[in-house]
Amino acid sequence: MIEALVLAAATALVTAMTTDGWEKARSAVVKLWRRHRPDHVPAIEADIDATHAEVVAGGDGADEELIADWKRKLRRLLDTDPALEAELRRVLDDELMPLLPAAEQARVQNIQHITASAPGAVAQGVMYGNIINHAAPGSAGPGAGDA
Repeated sequence: MIEALVLAAATALVTAMTTDGWEKARSAVVKLWRRHRPDHVPAIEADIDATHAEVVAGGDGADEELIADWKRKLRRLLDTDPALEAELRRVLDDELMPLLPAAEQARVQNIQHITASAPGAVAQGVMYGNIINHAAPGSAGPGAGDA
């Protein structure tokens, strides 16, 4: 569930950078860091500005790479305090999603998290998008270490 939230938040953040409301997205994310990792705020501000410049410049595949980068940043923030999950959900729902056009909101809301729990089981699914595989924590299967 956390991985789906982090992916949705990263996707919404990068997508919001293409809108007139990108500075509101910037502010929401900086506030999150300011409350929980104030020592990292200057670096996050610089990263957001650099990401915005890349989004504006465009380029093939850039958005997916930028989303993956922000997914890692948000995941590391949650790793410092798992209780931040609720706050990240609030930022996503109340501050990032309203900045997106309706079609983009639907795309972000359709991010799914599928889990297979039986030994050797595999579960996959996709609707209008990509499949991103992550190994289960502690597994040595294909993609281990990619999560």
